[in-house]
Amino acid sequence: MFFRNESFKDFTRFYPVVTVIVGIQLIIWLITFFDNPLGELIFQWGVGFNPLITEGEYWRLITPIFLHSTADFMHVLFNSFSLVLFGPALEQMLGKWKFASIYLVAGIIGNLFSFLVDTNSMIPYLGASGAVYGLLGLYIYMVFLRPELIDPASKQVILIFTVLGLIMTFIRPGIAISAHVFGFIGGVALGPIALTRARPFSPWRQQRRQIRPGQPNFNPNRWKRRRFRINKNISSIIWWIILILALLGLFGGLIL
Repeated sequence: MFFRNESFKDFTRFYPVVTVIVGIQLIIWLITFFDNPLGELIFQWGVGFNPLITEGEYWRLITPIFLHSTADFMHVLFNSFSLVLFGPALEQMLGKWKFASIYLVAGIIGNLFSFLVDTNSMIPYLGASGAVYGLLGLYIYMVFLRPELIDPASKQVILIFTVLGLIMTFIRPGIAISAHVFGFIGGVALGPIALTRARPFSPWRQQRRQIRPGQPNFNPNRWKRRRFRINKNISSIIWWIILILALLGLFGGLIL
C-alpha cells in the first residue's frame, strides 16, 4: 500500500493530485526562499495569523497549508515525503476530487482550531502537517472501523507512525499542537463520508487503466528497449528511507 515501484512518469499520471500539491508546495517554497517582492507578498498575505483572521481574513485558514518555513528546507521536504508516502493509496481509493477535498478540509480543521484555541495568539503558523495528520486520521478510521480496506502490514505502519507522531507532537517544543491533533481528529471524523464506496488500494488497478479497449498487451518492440530496473532490495531501502523522512516530517511543527 505504501511501497510501490512506479516510475516518476507513471506516478505523476496515476496520482495527479498528490503530484500537484507537492509541486505547489515546492514552487511556493522556492519563490519565498529568495528575497523578492512576490515571495514577501505571499508570506504577508498567506501565513496563518490569528489577529488578522479575527479581522476577517479567513483565507488564512487555507493558505498556510501550502506555505513552509524558508529557514528550514527540511520542513517542506519532510511534509512532501509524507504526502508522497500516504497520499497515493487514498487518491486511488477515494478518487481525485474527494481526496483533494479531504486533504484540504483536514488542513482547514487543524488551522481553524489553532485559531479557536487561542484567538489572541501572536505566533504565526504554516505548514501541511495538519492536513497530513488528517490523512493519518482517515487511515486510523480504516484500521478500526473499515479493516477490509487496509492490509495487515499497512495497519502496522499506520499505527506506528500515528503513535510516534502524536507523542512527538506533545513533547517537542515549537509545534502547533492544535493543528496536529485536530487535523487528525478531522480525518477520523471525515471517515464515514470519505470512505463511502471506497475499495482497497490495488496497484494493478492503475495498470489496467492504461490498457485501452482493443489495444494489444504484447509490445513487439519490447526487446529493443533497455530499461534500467532497480533491484528490489535497493527499492526497499529507498522506500524505508522515505518512511523515515516522512516520520521526521510528522514531527515538524507549523509554528514559525
